[in-house]
Amino acid sequence: MTATPRPSRTRRIRLTRLAVAALLLLPVIEIVVIVAVGQWIGGWATFLLLVATSLLGVWLIRREGGRAWRELQQAVRSGRMPAREIADGIVVLAGGSLLVIPGFVTDVVGLLLVLPFTRPVARSLLAAVISRRLLAQTERFTGPRVTGQPSGSGWEEPDPHRAQRSASGDEVVEGEIIDED
Repeated sequence: MTATPRPSRTRRIRLTRLAVAALLLLPVIEIVVIVAVGQWIGGWATFLLLVATSLLGVWLIRREGGRAWRELQQAVRSGRMPAREIADGIVVLAGGSLLVIPGFVTDVVGLLLVLPFTRPVARSLLAAVISRRLLAQTERFTGPRVTGQPSGSGWEEPDPHRAQRSASGDEVVEGEIIDED
């Protein structure tokens, strides 16, 4: 029986530093790409292209966001869990926001998030990130999960009011139920 390792504090700090570095480098990368495109097609054409992609972002977020909202309402009305629709809404909102931000790198990433035929990939990545985070948070409160344990719930204190299963699983206990009415 092996316990799953907990994410260490140093790993979380490393991921935080990586995110901060990415947020600091993104504007630099965007400026370099904008200057390169400006030298290639001209300043005014680059400016108009940036405005056009921002307008495209606003239009796509309204269109795809409205579609995701209608699908969410339909799922709720039909009584099923709208997990896919909620994930679609999150991905469309993130992609549309990236499209509205001026810059070509964010536009490419935003377009990939908003388009209906590339959205399932982004949705599955979002689900993987959320489930990994939830498992990490759950392990922090419930202790490590132990593989090979039938319940898969980790180490738990026995509940005296809950029926206990014997270690062999074959044991039969005969008894009589007395109803005190």
